Amino acid sequence: MFKYVFLLLLLMLSGLNAKVLTLDSCVNKAIASHPDIHRFMLQVEKSQSGIKAAKADYLPKISINGEYDPRKTFALSQNGTFHTIEDDSWQEGITLTQKLWDFSKTSSTIKASKIQKSIANLSLIEAKALLSYQVSIVYENLQLQKEAIRVRKEDVKAKKAFYKQAKALVKQGLKTKADASRFKASWYIAKESLSIAKADFEKARVQLSYYIGEKIPKNVRLEKSFLHTLPSLQTQKVLKKVLQNNPSLKSLRKNIKKDALLYKATKASHYGSIDAVASYNHQRSLNKYDSKLVGIKVNIPLYTGGKTSALVQQSFLEMQSAKEVYKSKVLALKQEVKTLLVDIKRYNMTIQSKKEQLKSAKETMAILQARYKEGLSTYMEVLDAKALVLTVKLGLLNARFAQSTIFHRLHYLEGKIL
Repeated sequence: MFKYVFLLLLLMLSGLNAKVLTLDSCVNKAIASHPDIHRFMLQVEKSQSGIKAAKADYLPKISINGEYDPRKTFALSQNGTFHTIEDDSWQEGITLTQKLWDFSKTSSTIKASKIQKSIANLSLIEAKALLSYQVSIVYENLQLQKEAIRVRKEDVKAKKAFYKQAKALVKQGLKTKADASRFKASWYIAKESLSIAKADFEKARVQLSYYIGEKIPKNVRLEKSFLHTLPSLQTQKVLKKVLQNNPSLKSLRKNIKKDALLYKATKASHYGSIDAVASYNHQRSLNKYDSKLVGIKVNIPLYTGGKTSALVQQSFLEMQSAKEVYKSKVLALKQEVKTLLVDIKRYNMTIQSKKEQLKSAKETMAILQARYKEGLSTYMEVLDAKALVLTVKLGLLNARFAQSTIFHRLHYLEGKIL
């Protein structure tokens, strides 16, 4: 007997000492392990390589060339007459080319590459904010289902007590078998609803475990975040923060600048470039000799089949398109933010109303239960009163959860990470 008591105490102490799984820890674990975040981190590294590739055009280009011809014909002049000789030929050389000026094509491309890196960083921030939002919703859904299970258990317990009470009253001849049967049916319906709530909890638990990359025990302890009262928000302040801080909007603003620089670089292709050239070659055939070259080379494209003009036009249209995408995003954000704030006000009223309804429903149920014992009310009135209490409790939980979801959505739109 002592062993069983000791084991029970040990289990109780372990339950009390169990760590609470917080929302912050879930978000941090998800960001550290989720493949989507790793993918965006690779995009940042890729953009850094793009900057190096663009800067490489400023650096000198060195190339080594060699040629061997086992059979080559040479023409020689002797006394005014040309004679041909066939022999093998060797040639080795090295060439250095340094860009001097390309009418800002390279500098514009480098600036555009740096902006692309900023865009990649903003995309990473947005990905983290989105993951934080998704984890928050799943976490609070887990809380919701856990609270729903508690409420459903209370309902099952109450209806089971009603059923036992009805059976006792039937034996005393104060109630009919119909009363007991109806309470029994409502008890089984409550048990079925409880099993559904447990299944929803299990699905939310599994979903959250995949996000954070570790198993979550069934008896997990959670912080009650969305059950607290949430602050009121001012429309203009929230809208201003979103338009200033939204990562996607920042990316679009930078994308406009990037497209403008690429347009400038593409236009510069019309003018070509000025390069410094130095080369050294060693020739071994009928005789040996060295040739050297130091000079300046000018490349001006005169005709490219319309390709350059088409690329310029394409760059211009992409720049204009980026501006329109930005305007569209601003309109979409304004609409979404204002809609979310309207919903927050609506849920404030809903929560307040549900609290008052719950208070009234509990009082009504207590009165009807007392009246039922005295035979002054029917079992249907008692069940309706209990159903109303249950409905209001669950409605209050859902309203708080929905309002909290809106707050997390606004945090995501601002690019916030918990």
